[in-house]
Amino acid sequence: MDVDEAVQTICDSTASLTEGCRLPVRMTGTNDWPLAEIISIKEATDKSVWYYVHYVDFNKRLDEWVPEEYLDTRKVQFPRKEGLTTGQNTGVTTPKRIPVGERSRPASPVLPPDILNGGAVLAAALQKKINRKRKATSTENEDSQDVPSTPTPRQSGSMVMHHDDVVTRMKNVQLIELGQHRIKPWYFAPYPQEMCSMSCIYICEFCLKYRKSRKCLERHIKKCNLRHPPGNEIYRKHTISFFEIDGRKNKSYAQNLCLLAKLFLDHKTLYYDTDPFLFYVMTEFDSRGFHLVGYFSKEKESTEDYNVACILTMPPYQRKGYGKLLIEFSYELSKFEGKTGSPEKPLSDLGLLSYRSYWAQTILEILILAKPIGDNEKPQITINEICELTSIKKEDVISTLQILNLINYYKGQYIICINKETIDQHKKAMEKRKIRIDSKCLHWTPKDWSKRSKW
Repeated sequence: MDVDEAVQTICDSTASLTEGCRLPVRMTGTNDWPLAEIISIKEATDKSVWYYVHYVDFNKRLDEWVPEEYLDTRKVQFPRKEGLTTGQNTGVTTPKRIPVGERSRPASPVLPPDILNGGAVLAAALQKKINRKRKATSTENEDSQDVPSTPTPRQSGSMVMHHDDVVTRMKNVQLIELGQHRIKPWYFAPYPQEMCSMSCIYICEFCLKYRKSRKCLERHIKKCNLRHPPGNEIYRKHTISFFEIDGRKNKSYAQNLCLLAKLFLDHKTLYYDTDPFLFYVMTEFDSRGFHLVGYFSKEKESTEDYNVACILTMPPYQRKGYGKLLIEFSYELSKFEGKTGSPEKPLSDLGLLSYRSYWAQTILEILILAKPIGDNEKPQITINEICELTSIKKEDVISTLQILNLINYYKGQYIICINKETIDQHKKAMEKRKIRIDSKCLHWTPKDWSKRSKW
């Protein structure tokens, strides 16, 4: 909503505030008062009123419930309704307070079993994307212009854009316990309603099944034989291991992994038909077992040469270099396949930062180590050679060089210029990357999935 679509007015009481109103709100833990939009309103048992707000121009993971005193009612932007601007002298009525448990935008509404188990509502968005992809090349699209009420999505470990709606707009899980970590989720995830009503969801860190209490989890752990992800261990160096999980052979684990990941991924929506996907799970080993650090998924067959469908480093392990390690591993697999690859777009804000940093460091490393051909000649390298050495797709190489401002047009040709400052910055950045992928420790043979009748 633009400012010209709303009226700014001084609000004498929070009683006139409704969903859709925008006003300055104090962000918890700071002294900042950014503009925020009211998403939902609820009344607690002690009659205090709480507001679920989204901070405009901030990531949705910062959305939160705030009390009345956090609202600055001196500058309120009321949403338009039927051509009139609420807040004007047109007989604005005070909104009805919503008792606890009767939110107008429920954190996790009661859904039919097929939605709870398969995400059918969210699957519609995926089906639309698939239909658009197939429109130009497949005759099936004529029968799939309208998304069926119970779609059967082709891709599900992949993540696609979803529309904000009553179901997905608000966080619905307060807390999860995974191994020794208690983590606050960032976004909505389609866990069953009965689980979301609990103060904490307890998740087995090895099989990723979820339980409603610690006692239930303790009973489960006694029966759970897993101490590492199912599938083949294809890489191990020191305490870091990677496991390859087939989404068809280990469907339950793959679905639970997708469900867990959705708590920390917003711009993409997860689905449960995991058969067309492979999952590469990174773990850290200690005396208790192999603990989940992060993962990425990739399609068994990708027409767009995507080498990553979705990627996530768990919050307790972020800002420690594991994100770049996941990215580096995905490109190492591409090298073994003899292909160039690129992550599926769009990337999350944190994902984009990680990829840009990885691309920049990897390309600069190639350029700095390039040697002159002759005694008096400067090093020469082509974009295609960079792609072959790194397995990074040409479009990503070119965009990275442009962002780094390294490409210049000189005497009818493009040349790459690197100054000493850029080299020094690169060396400092590489010194911080203490963990790297060692290709000698990767024991993996690519499969040609196109020749297989079944996955």
